[in-house]
Amino acid sequence: MKHTIIDPSQLELNDKVVTIKRVTKTVKGGRNMRFTALVVVGDGNGHVGAGLGKAIEIPEAIRKGKEDAMKHLVKIAMDDNKSITHDFIGKFGSASVLLKKAPEGTGIIAGGPARIVCELAGIKNIRTKSLGSNNKQNVVLATISGLTNIKSPEEVAAKRGKSVEEVIG
Repeated sequence: MKHTIIDPSQLELNDKVVTIKRVTKTVKGGRNMRFTALVVVGDGNGHVGAGLGKAIEIPEAIRKGKEDAMKHLVKIAMDDNKSITHDFIGKFGSASVLLKKAPEGTGIIAGGPARIVCELAGIKNIRTKSLGSNNKQNVVLATISGLTNIKSPEEVAAKRGKSVEEVIG
């Protein structure tokens, strides 16, 4: 899995909060309450990232999550009709997300966490199915993992030593 470092300052990023959870830590004097925020950021043009922020107050947790997401931006290969180039299953932990190429006019057919990732990545036509765990954090990370591993026809052609027309068929 190759990662290209993307400078978030050059991108116009939008962010969406996927989930906010209240977490507690039991200590000698009682319970410490904190909040964790799972945030996805994307520019709507093939860049997307997810991050987790933890803090005593919700706005601070969201801010930290957004900063973390910017550090983990990835580039996604898309075809002409704003879909993925081929089908793939993204995995993270026990969550798997099936990502299927879709023709123009299909729209985003996806459940909550996977839909947010696809929208912010700029994908307009895709079909997804969440398999295994339905933990929101793992589904988001499985979707990003799957989208990252999708190869463009140019990459496949270069690897096989063929022309793009031979690969596409």
